[in-house]
Amino acid sequence: MTTVLTGEEALRYSRHIKLPGFGTEGQQRLKTARVLVIGVGGLGSSAALYLAAAGVGTIALMDGDKVSLSNLQRQILHATPDLNRGKTLSASEKLQALNPHICIETIEEMLSPANAQQTIAAYDFIIDATDSLDAKYLINDTCVALGKPYSHAALLQYEGHLFTYVPGAADLRAIFGAQPPDGTVQTCSQAGVLGAVAGVLGALQAAEAIKHITGIGQLFTNRMLTFDALTLEFREIEI
Repeated sequence: MTTVLTGEEALRYSRHIKLPGFGTEGQQRLKTARVLVIGVGGLGSSAALYLAAAGVGTIALMDGDKVSLSNLQRQILHATPDLNRGKTLSASEKLQALNPHICIETIEEMLSPANAQQTIAAYDFIIDATDSLDAKYLINDTCVALGKPYSHAALLQYEGHLFTYVPGAADLRAIFGAQPPDGTVQTCSQAGVLGAVAGVLGALQAAEAIKHITGIGQLFTNRMLTFDALTLEFREIEI
């Protein structure tokens, strides 16, 4: 993909290009970047929308699930007519309509030990937008093994947390230890979740990806950000 911005692209991304430290060079870096979003639910919807709007050149969506009615309270890439459709197909249509200048790749399967390394190796930055502990530890371990940067986020009820991993920084195991046994940690389907929490954290994951690609700002590494929607309180925990 060429790094040259067309006149239409320059106008579309003009608010980025005017940013100090961002400019045309930052936008060109986004245009040639490849980002993998694993999970096209609440976190993935928010993250993918902002990545697409920002002009990330290639966005891959990985999810083997179909849209269900209970998803629509928080998974804003999907709508009522999308019920029972594959999430990657539903999401790709919305993202392509938002930005026809980018490429959307769809991977209609769940991440597994059999496909994790080959899939993750093909992308520059990974968004962990899953809701499964098995998937989260698999993403972490694969990214650590391959030296791939990624953004982790998780949520439950009114709260969530986020951190970013790059080679040499604290990873999921350094922060939380070994994976808990099955059934010991509640899920959103069991305990509920406020939809807007997914929106907030997904947008922050997109911001981390954009910062990494363009080289602006400071990534949220060796720290964990927690968010409580009931008090609107953000807290930074040093690792």
